[in-house]
Amino acid sequence: MVIVREEGADRLTLGHLAARAGVSKPVAYEHFKTRSALLIELYRWIDFERVNAFRRAMAEEQLSQTETVSALSAAYIKCAADTKGEFHAVGAALAGSDEKAKVFQELLDNSVQMFVSVLSPHNPALPPAEVERRCVALVGAGEALSAALIREIASEAEVIDTFTLVIDSVLRAPC
Repeated sequence: MVIVREEGADRLTLGHLAARAGVSKPVAYEHFKTRSALLIELYRWIDFERVNAFRRAMAEEQLSQTETVSALSAAYIKCAADTKGEFHAVGAALAGSDEKAKVFQELLDNSVQMFVSVLSPHNPALPPAEVERRCVALVGAGEALSAALIREIASEAEVIDTFTLVIDSVLRAPC
């Protein structure tokens, strides 16, 4: 993570990682057979950290719908802001990889399921398949807004406000 933050994802190679960690190249290659494997593991680790931060933020007791939407929006966007763009940089370094596409989809699916579990209780009249489709749309919006924040197109507060409005609108829309 430090290499990506300080030098960019292109500098994250197994040889450079070994040198920065003070170990031999064979040690690095023993843990990660290829650079792609290293990048995928880093990608998963960053997402795991984001998911844990998200879960901690959503662990509040019996939040109202308004409180839930606000907390969900802030937690999701702040998780993106906390990574300082490393997640997107590592993802870009993996672009074109079939394995990366599979991992990215797995991570998106995990996010969708978290949204479903958080939002379902607040609109029980919606059929489960509709809730899931709406959560797919929300995760897509959250990813786009997170990218806008990282590219400094909008401030964190602006992005959170927009995402809150989007989540609330999608959640309240009739079936």
